Amino acid sequence: MKKFIQDFKEFALKGNVMDMAIGVIIGGAFGKIVTSLVDDVIMPLVTRACGGMDLTQWKWVLAEGTANAEGVMEGEIAVQYGNFIQTAIDFLIIALCIFLAIKGIAKMNRKKKEEEAAEEAPAEPSDEAKLLTEIRDLLKKD
Repeated sequence: MKKFIQDFKEFALKGNVMDMAIGVIIGGAFGKIVTSLVDDVIMPLVTRACGGMDLTQWKWVLAEGTANAEGVMEGEIAVQYGNFIQTAIDFLIIALCIFLAIKGIAKMNRKKKEEEAAEEAPAEPSDEAKLLTEIRDLLKKD
């Protein structure tokens, strides 16, 4: 049992697992931000463009419900495609943001690698060194 606990402890404390956990936490917070952006900024504009009808209220009623004593509809069966459209918009915005973030990170990594390669590249020999190399090579031929 001690071996199992020790193995699990090593696994859980590895850098990749911790990085993944941090990513999940940040991703959850980022999802809330994007959901708020869609719900509070984008969807009111879409509602306005659709003539004031709330997109989340769009549905295809398969069976009408009945009103109870308080006037609340019960038993309605409907396909809530408006909610689906809003969720799809959420997904597209999140996917776009992740794409832009990954693209930016890749660009930074590429730039860093190019800078490192430029630093590692040997300096070009001077004209004098090139001339001396040519003379040496000519003398070797004779």
